[in-house]
Amino acid sequence: MSLITLGVADLERSYRFYKDGLGLPTTRKPEDGIVFFQTSGVTLALYPYAKLAEDVGPGWDEPRSRFTGITLAHNVRERQQVDEVLALAAAAGADLVKPAADTFWGGYSGYFTDPDGYLWEIAWGAFDFNEDGSLHVT
Repeated sequence: MSLITLGVADLERSYRFYKDGLGLPTTRKPEDGIVFFQTSGVTLALYPYAKLAEDVGPGWDEPRSRFTGITLAHNVRERQQVDEVLALAAAAGADLVKPAADTFWGGYSGYFTDPDGYLWEIAWGAFDFNEDGSLHVT
């Protein structure tokens, strides 16, 4: 997987959340019409929801449900980083959905939603990391 695109209601608002609030690196601005954030492994793109639905095809410009069955995850190397990232997201305007807690699988994680309601899990303990920062999943 090389790119994940989130359809957003307000490109400027989401840009500020991810760039200024969470500190993700980008060289694009909302006036470019699409914003790409370079992460280790996958690029995250923000694109206006209606335009993304139009690109997919007729009949896709429908409001999405609150829970779409998809979550995005950011894994961290140290347990305390879960709390740090959740606090950073909350300070940027995220809704803290589930505070960090020990998990049934032996890790530690919590959830927040971005300005468009996309669910993000911040997790520690699930996987090791490769030298390039990507996950080593076995």
